[in-house]
Amino acid sequence: MRFFLQLLAVLAMSVVAGQAVGAVDGNDWLSLIVGVVAAALATLVYRGVVRVTEKRPVTELAGRTAVSGLVRGVLLGVAVFGAVIGNIAVNGGYRILGLGDHPLNAVGLIGFMAGAATTEELLFRGVLFRHLERLTGTWLAFTLTACAFGAMHLLNPNATLWGALCVAIAGGGMLTSAYIASRSLWLPIGLHFGWNWAQSAIFASEVSGNGAQQGILRAESTGNAWISGGQFGPEASVFTVVAGVIVTTVFLWLAHRRGHLVPMRRSRRTLTLAG
Repeated sequence: MRFFLQLLAVLAMSVVAGQAVGAVDGNDWLSLIVGVVAAALATLVYRGVVRVTEKRPVTELAGRTAVSGLVRGVLLGVAVFGAVIGNIAVNGGYRILGLGDHPLNAVGLIGFMAGAATTEELLFRGVLFRHLERLTGTWLAFTLTACAFGAMHLLNPNATLWGALCVAIAGGGMLTSAYIASRSLWLPIGLHFGWNWAQSAIFASEVSGNGAQQGILRAESTGNAWISGGQFGPEASVFTVVAGVIVTTVFLWLAHRRGHLVPMRRSRRTLTLAG
């Protein structure tokens, strides 16, 4: 029952956040404010429903780790996507045409991406992965959550099966392993935001089959779709898959060293770290 209550609460907040941000689309400063407020409210809703249904401190959203987790996540997300788009450009799949016509849009995208990253992480890592891990252990929960995350992107306008598979492997892998390694939602929230914001606001590329955004730069995708990602965007590039696998491997290695991996035989025990 607590799983469904948490799921409904986070889904409801996700819908409200999406509607609120959509209502101010086109106004950069309002998009910033509304998106950040929606993200903050989503964390409060999650804290509240988890505290009530599980009767425990919500350690995965501990206030003392918020700033460090978010900052490290954002920096990592921007850096990894920067490396990916750099490799795509060197191999002829991305070309910068100049500065964007509306660079202030990058400000509004802070709010939009903050709301999206926060609600998606609360849903997939905070609710789905945590509860699956208790039932199945880390590895099966990791696989199922990553697949569900990739499948969700099939709903996007320019979605492709290959693009969704890339999101499952790279995005689902990186974000879920970031949570496993840290046992904090702040790190994957920051990582998710940094990746998406760099992709849209800085490099003005297509985001998960949702089309390109006006950003700081004006650019175009060129050449082979295996390199550029085609209409789905850089997330469907082979370079994204490679980068995602590397980052995921590092996080899982850290998780192993820290004793954060839950084997199936222990999966029914409540982890102190996971809450």
